[in-house]
Amino acid sequence: MVMSMFNRQEAVPFSDRTQAGRLLGEALLPYKERDDVVVLALPRGGVPVAFEVVKAINASLDLMLVRKLGTPGQEELAMGAIAWGGARVLNTDIIGSLGISAETIDAVASRESRELERRQRAYRGDRPPPQVKGRCVILVDDGLATGATMRSAIKALRQQHPARIVVAVPVAPPDTIETLRQEADEVVCLAAPEPFMAIGRWYHEFPQTSDDEVKDLLQRAWTTAGGAAPESAGT
Repeated sequence: MVMSMFNRQEAVPFSDRTQAGRLLGEALLPYKERDDVVVLALPRGGVPVAFEVVKAINASLDLMLVRKLGTPGQEELAMGAIAWGGARVLNTDIIGSLGISAETIDAVASRESRELERRQRAYRGDRPPPQVKGRCVILVDDGLATGATMRSAIKALRQQHPARIVVAVPVAPPDTIETLRQEADEVVCLAAPEPFMAIGRWYHEFPQTSDDEVKDLLQRAWTTAGGAAPESAGT
């Protein structure tokens, strides 16, 4: 499902991640109040979006730890991604066109694996991992570009045998959406602009999400689980 929110390519549909999350939550209302649903956010930027989603559908929130493998010298260009648990997805087109060696890929993957471990400790501490076997898992991020990180998340989740995987994002390019439709059971995307350029282009405010913000939102979600809805993640 792709819900177009604008007609002009130069339009900016979202004010910030909080507003995008609220709109995404509305699109996911068919999953509201289902006890088999768990929402997993891709940190860091996906956490403020997912925080609003779980408020809308009354679901539990946890993390799907994934790291992009940046191309050496062009770190924003993803040559692949890794996920917690060892799953790896590589962009063979980029790797082939730039002649990136296996040794280089392994070195970048090793560095990013250490960052995954750091985030696991920082964000979740000793909290047990979410149980996803037989459940409907909604993967949330603040947007997709190549989709490498999300594909890695899907690959890692499949190993845990969920009943259904739903990818939910505010914005992504059309070709990435089509790719993910082959790997997820459902893709919910609010806007698919073309040309895409970058995720931040489609937000008025797109600051980097801090570790402290991630930890604060997770604690608020976990504290209020089963009780009153948590307060808004912002204005």
